[in-house]
Amino acid sequence: MDNQGAAVPPVEVRGAQAPGHETRPLLLTTLALLTTITAITSSLGAPLVPSVVEHFDVRLTTAQWSLTAALLAGAVSTPVVGRFAAGRVRRPTILAGLATVLAGTVLAAVSVPLGVFGVLVAARALQGIGMSLLPLAMAVARDETTGERTSRAIALLSVTMVAGAGLGYPLTALMAELGGLVAAYLLGAVLTGLSLVMAWRFVPPAPGTERGRVDWVGAAWLTVAMLATLLAISEGEVWGWTSARTVGLGAVGVLGLAGWTAYTLRSRFPLVDLRLAVRPGIAAPNLVAVIAGLGMYSLLTLVVVLVRADSPGFGLGESVLAAGMVLVPYSLMSVLGNQLARLVLARVGRHVLLPAGSLMFMSATLALAVWHDHLWQALAVMALGGLGSGFTFSSLAVLMVPHVPAAETGSAMAFNQVLRYLGFTAGSAVSVALMAAYGGGATGFERALITLSAVWLVAIVGAVVLDRRTATTG
Repeated sequence: MDNQGAAVPPVEVRGAQAPGHETRPLLLTTLALLTTITAITSSLGAPLVPSVVEHFDVRLTTAQWSLTAALLAGAVSTPVVGRFAAGRVRRPTILAGLATVLAGTVLAAVSVPLGVFGVLVAARALQGIGMSLLPLAMAVARDETTGERTSRAIALLSVTMVAGAGLGYPLTALMAELGGLVAAYLLGAVLTGLSLVMAWRFVPPAPGTERGRVDWVGAAWLTVAMLATLLAISEGEVWGWTSARTVGLGAVGVLGLAGWTAYTLRSRFPLVDLRLAVRPGIAAPNLVAVIAGLGMYSLLTLVVVLVRADSPGFGLGESVLAAGMVLVPYSLMSVLGNQLARLVLARVGRHVLLPAGSLMFMSATLALAVWHDHLWQALAVMALGGLGSGFTFSSLAVLMVPHVPAAETGSAMAFNQVLRYLGFTAGSAVSVALMAAYGGGATGFERALITLSAVWLVAIVGAVVLDRRTATTG
């Protein structure tokens, strides 16, 4: 694993292992497997939505809940689970999280012969808990490695989460094509079971006895506010963006988040340290996390729309399997993007990482708007997008870690992960809504992508400005 990840200057790891202590055998492999498999399992929604519509005889908008449930569960559980990243409950939390994901995949497989859609939605919510384990995996990597190995390990975990999500699309689409929904969910169960066994064998206890403190009032408050916000975003296209339900839920979400922010700033043991989240060196990665999440899911959503659509003058009319396979270059190039970030950092410096990654993402978005008449063009665009994805997401954690107290690593990473999930949900919903607002078809597709590319300018400018603030205060 020494050749993986982005290289950064050695990071002082406070409270970690003593110098000379060797990293436990297969630990980093186990952590990488954990993040990859939970990403694959969480991605069991999107490629299978058409099959869910057919098997459960529900509307497309209803079937989308098999995707939304996992995303919502991941978003609301991440800040809570992140509080257990330090102290003696970290290892049991990882094992319990994987066991929950395993139960969810088995329950999803059972729901198919039962034909009960509500059971499938509940199962997908259980699977979404796995998305909250990434900050804990990063905390383990920080405690069990030293120096440059810490930065490489954390960069590797960041990019395996992205690569796993991309690989999950074609893998689950293939399994659904060959053996139906049951085969796809059982594959997730087998992979999760393997990860659980390896975590039980190789993940060590945390180097401390303190129990993670959780502000349960703040957690419940944040859950309600986030659910309201995400429901308004994800269902606004169906309900109508000006409908009473959409506006009402949106208002509850925004006001709830504002109230939660005020409450958290006064709390002795906050669920998320918001002052830490806007500290120099951390604010820029958090800003880019939201935009990268939005941009990533917008690109993934619209390229699938392009490949599957078959209307006059627009669409490639390919199969579900082809739509999944178009994301293979995205996953492969995200790993290369991680390595490229390492080279750029060594030769140019950290200040170019976030602007450069955002520029790659923006280039892919604009390229898809201009070139989308052939499948090879979609493949090439996704390769460029994957390069930007690996470059950007591996850089986020690497840039944050030197500025985060060791005890707050899990919480800080969890908040960054929540921001990504908010971006994911917004990107999935907003991209389709923009395309419809611009009249649909080729014109709507092109204009939506051009509009979405503008958000990357915000990321580039914001990263540059906030990096200057870091340099000034550092």
